[in-house]
Amino acid sequence: MTRLSAEEKARGVVACSAGNHAQGVALAAKKNGIKAVICLPDGAPISKVEATKSYGAEVCLVEGVYDDAYQKALSLRDEKGYAFLHPFDDEDVIAGQGTIALELAEQISDLDAVLVPIGGGGLISGIAYTIKTMNPNVKVYGVQAKGAPSMKNAIAQGKIEELPSVSTIADGIAVKKPGNLTYQLCSQYVDEVVTVSDDEISAAILALMEKHKLVTEGAGAVGVAAAMFGKVDLKGKKAVCVLSGGNIDVTILSRVINRGLIMSGRNCQLMIELMDKPGQLKNVAQIIADLGGNVTSVRHERASEGSDVNGCYLRIVLETRNFEHIQQIRNALNDNGFKLLN
Repeated sequence: MTRLSAEEKARGVVACSAGNHAQGVALAAKKNGIKAVICLPDGAPISKVEATKSYGAEVCLVEGVYDDAYQKALSLRDEKGYAFLHPFDDEDVIAGQGTIALELAEQISDLDAVLVPIGGGGLISGIAYTIKTMNPNVKVYGVQAKGAPSMKNAIAQGKIEELPSVSTIADGIAVKKPGNLTYQLCSQYVDEVVTVSDDEISAAILALMEKHKLVTEGAGAVGVAAAMFGKVDLKGKKAVCVLSGGNIDVTILSRVINRGLIMSGRNCQLMIELMDKPGQLKNVAQIIADLGGNVTSVRHERASEGSDVNGCYLRIVLETRNFEHIQQIRNALNDNGFKLLN
């Protein structure tokens, strides 16, 4: 922002964002007395939209994903004469994000590996270039959502291609097409790019909340997800996961936590077929209680056509410790003659 000419500052700036760039531009514009217009996808979390507005920026919601917001920002640049501040394919932005690597070097002299989220690739480009320049032996791993693997595909194919669509809870890295500059830098300085599923991201968000009291958005947690689920070999290595954002919408946080509980074996659902007679539910509950499970929901359903006229189904949701605990409960129910259907 400070590198803009006086004429550019007078006209104002426009930017597009799927994540933190929106708030960064809005804050910098406010501090420099510059008008800012930020294009965001209409599905962006309310927390991001409101935070951007709170810094004094004008928000333009665009139907679609980041790439649609990008096209809108370009049209506003051409129409209004705003200076366009690219969220990732810009040397100044990449250089600024590279300062994270300087902080890592200051804090951890014997760093072996760093895991960095990738959307358009600006963050990892800056970090990878800086770290590899200082110490080529440090491994740099990029992490994308399975539903938006644009950089992974580009590096694997040796060329940039736009994805037809993206779908992930990690909205901050839901980018169809990486930048030309970031693609070149990632190809040269990033050791490997891996992907994680939405369920794995949810488990990572939950683990960060429980173990470290940190609230991250999906994009911010992908590095931890990659480490948790063995996407890269970190055995015996001192590794850092960059948590790149905490802008998660509280309205979806409960759903993400529930997915995380399921992925880590902390929550499960059992469907049991049994005879509709007194004592059946009591016996099932007793077996679960004796093994330390906690029933949170019970649903009783009559058997369907073609099954025993006295049959019924019991859907039970319970809290458990881990997958081994779930298997213990399943085995105990089977040993007591109960038929599990899932």
